[in-house]
Amino acid sequence: MYANDGFREIGRAACLRLLARAPIGRVVHTRGALPAVLPVNFVLDEEGAVVLCASVASELVRAVDGTVVAFEADAVDVARRRGWSVVVTGTATVVTDPAAHAHLVRTGPRSWTPARDKVFVRVAPELVAGRELVGGYGSDRSGCLDIGA
Repeated sequence: MYANDGFREIGRAACLRLLARAPIGRVVHTRGALPAVLPVNFVLDEEGAVVLCASVASELVRAVDGTVVAFEADAVDVARRRGWSVVVTGTATVVTDPAAHAHLVRTGPRSWTPARDKVFVRVAPELVAGRELVGGYGSDRSGCLDIGA
């Protein structure tokens, strides 16, 4: 069933399937009491957690370890006015277990920037929510998407 605003809620399992196909997402955290958003590549682990790779010296790692963050990924076909957005909210932690780290070196995301001392950050999927934009709805004549309130 579609909502009147042109969006349909997506269930948790479908959200995780969509995330698994997305190449890029955005991690939302707090920097100096203000929201900060960074694009990142990622993978989902066996439990549906979002796993990021970064340099041990990165500002992102220092800012998010042990804090609640949001992670968002989406795909939008502007011409067809269709798409989806998924948000995972949960606690971010640096993976410190040597066996888990070694496993992620083999199977986890690859950093797009050179980094000698890589760390992996895991965002637990405490809340998972998604919305699908239904084609033809939520658009005005200018072609701008009206994502509603």
